[in-house]
Amino acid sequence: MSVTIAEVEHIADLARLQLTDDEKKTYAGQLNSILAYMEKLGKLDTSKVEPLSHITETVNVLRADSETPPLPAEKVLGNAPDRSGKFFRVPRVVGDR
Repeated sequence: MSVTIAEVEHIADLARLQLTDDEKKTYAGQLNSILAYMEKLGKLDTSKVEPLSHITETVNVLRADSETPPLPAEKVLGNAPDRSGKFFRVPRVVGDR
C-alpha cells in the first residue's frame, strides 16, 4: 500500500492545511515509509506472544490510605491573608450585594 499525492491533498484538506507541492511530496514519502515499516511488523510471528495491557510490569505505588487527625484550625489559617474567625475570607465571586 502506498500513499499518493492526491491522498495527501485529501488529508490536508480534511485537516484544513495548505501544503506546498514540496510538502506534499515530503509527507507522501514519510507516510509511505511509515506504512512500509508497519508492513514489516505485520510479518512478524507473534503467535507465542501474550497480549499486554502495559509494556512494563507496573505495580501500584500509592501508599495505603490511613486515617490521621485533622490539622488544628490555627495552624491551617496561619498563612491566610484574610480570615473571619476559623474561616478563610475570600472576595465575592458570584452575584452583587
